[in-house]
Amino acid sequence: MVVRPLLLRAVIMGPPGSGKGTISSRIVKHFALKHLSSGDLLRDNMNKRTEIGSIAKTYIDQGKLIPDDIITQLMLSELKTIEQHHLLLDGFPRTVPQAEALEKMCPIDTVIDLDVPFETIQQRLTARWIHPASGRVYNLEFNPPKVPGTDDATGEPLVQRDDDKPETVLKRLKSYEAETKPVLEYYRGQGVLKSFSGTETNKIWPQVHHFLQTKLTDVSCKDDATPS
Repeated sequence: MVVRPLLLRAVIMGPPGSGKGTISSRIVKHFALKHLSSGDLLRDNMNKRTEIGSIAKTYIDQGKLIPDDIITQLMLSELKTIEQHHLLLDGFPRTVPQAEALEKMCPIDTVIDLDVPFETIQQRLTARWIHPASGRVYNLEFNPPKVPGTDDATGEPLVQRDDDKPETVLKRLKSYEAETKPVLEYYRGQGVLKSFSGTETNKIWPQVHHFLQTKLTDVSCKDDATPS
């Protein structure tokens, strides 16, 4: 019998500040999954001024959400170019219609949900301060300035980005929860949702690593029943 590895199609989900970027990069490094981020793809298309990138930019410039069908078209078109790769989708799908459109073309095997308490995320993000002139970033918890509120090199005042202010962070987290809860329920109904709870990325990662080792062992051991 000839054993032919099947391809793993995974989605990673998690609110801003949940450690999704760190976990994604480790998954790519350890398991050689192809990482497809909707945000990266969107920026690339806007920079290249493609037709779909130009359409998306008009919505962004007006402060409007990009419609489902545009994001779906962008992602599904890119997926058609990716063959023979284990895949990790990031930032897509964000809505149930997107998930349903994805399912028709590329059924998902597993959804990795990073379940980090909002209090932890608020603490992480609101602890971040920057020195505007240099771009130096400080974190009050693990990389604080030598003198509170001032840049180590210049002594100039540090500022907090609007995105990192407590009221903005809370608004972003509530928006994420409202937007993605139906998607998580959709995948729970499909039986492919796996949640990883915790407050520290370095403690969540070993759980994700072990889970993916199991999943990839499973798909590589399936046989296509082709005679040897």
